[in-house]
Amino acid sequence: MNESRDERPVQSFFEHLFELRKRLVYSIGYLIAGFVVAYIFHKKIFHLVALPLLQLAPKQYKSIFAFHHLSEPFFTYLRLSFYAGIFMASPFILHQLWLFISPALYKEEKRYAIPFIFFSTMLFLAGGAFGYFIGLKYMISFFLSEAKGLVPVLTMEGYFSLATTVIVGMGIVFETPILILFLSLMGLVDYKFLISKFKYAIFIVFLIAAIVTPSGDPITQTVFAVPMLLLYILGILVAYLFGAKE
Repeated sequence: MNESRDERPVQSFFEHLFELRKRLVYSIGYLIAGFVVAYIFHKKIFHLVALPLLQLAPKQYKSIFAFHHLSEPFFTYLRLSFYAGIFMASPFILHQLWLFISPALYKEEKRYAIPFIFFSTMLFLAGGAFGYFIGLKYMISFFLSEAKGLVPVLTMEGYFSLATTVIVGMGIVFETPILILFLSLMGLVDYKFLISKFKYAIFIVFLIAAIVTPSGDPITQTVFAVPMLLLYILGILVAYLFGAKE
């Protein structure tokens, strides 16, 4: 490389704190804006989140949701709007993340700004979509099969907690290649290191799958684990192509 780390401007500890505060303030502002937009459509969004359950539940269940407290629907809608706001604001929040991290990168590495924002957003949305369209349906099918012959009294809060754990959790997990990209650009890991730790990655992946899938059945865990392993392998390729060169 033409540029050494010593040639880049070095920020003091307090400059780092000021920059972090600035990026957090902007990110919170974007999140609030996403929350407000989501809350305008909160009932439609809740119906969309509930759709996998409504499609798979036995037809005789006319009203599948209940609530224990008068305030439960209101606070559930608030939390739903918050999580929906995260997805809406994700491109802008990821841009702030890039602006915070980019001073630690070489000049030629900073050209990855637009690809970083695009691919990190797409991966986050793809992870959420995977959790919604595939993971959540597998879990619902498993739980309903175990409850065959019983009448469900499902609360809004209970279903929402399950759905958001899967959807948001998979959105975060799908950012694995982006995390590996940063670590490799900064010289903290390389593709050889990632390959050598592959067996440990398998263990960690199935551990995360067990956390994200409260059903506990091996089939559902495998459904979640396979794409995570593929993302790790993609991360190895990313580290090979873009990692810091010796």
